Amino acid sequence: MLPDDVFEHGPDPDNPGWRHWNLKDETLFNGAVMGKLITRLDEDGRHARLRMFPERRHENLQGIIHGAVTLSLIDISLFTTMHTLGSGNAGPSVTLELSTQFTGAGQPDRPLDAVTEIVRETRGLVFVRGTVEQESNVVASFSGIVKKMRPK
Repeated sequence: MLPDDVFEHGPDPDNPGWRHWNLKDETLFNGAVMGKLITRLDEDGRHARLRMFPERRHENLQGIIHGAVTLSLIDISLFTTMHTLGSGNAGPSVTLELSTQFTGAGQPDRPLDAVTEIVRETRGLVFVRGTVEQESNVVASFSGIVKKMRPK
């Protein structure tokens, strides 16, 4: 399980029904680059949702969400999916494969969500697929494989 001394995943008082997905050390990638992240299980019970709140620092020269930010949201969503829908253990683990198709532009003025589901989970691997959405606009579709690492 994710250790409470390094990870904050409790309820988010600003967003009822959502939980934090943040490292306590904000100088690490998630906090330093992505900012506040929240997650929840969708009503269907089959999909997890990871939400970020875009800021000016997430824009590219065209004034849309930078593709690297979208890819980062996708990568982090693989682990929220494991934690929310899978065995409950999102660490230690690593991304083995990530395939992404960009289908639209993310706008910086509203939340960006990665909506995911587990295709299959084995003892050592988790296969995830999903979309990145902004309201009814699909920004990307993706699939990924995560390797569960054995504790040393």
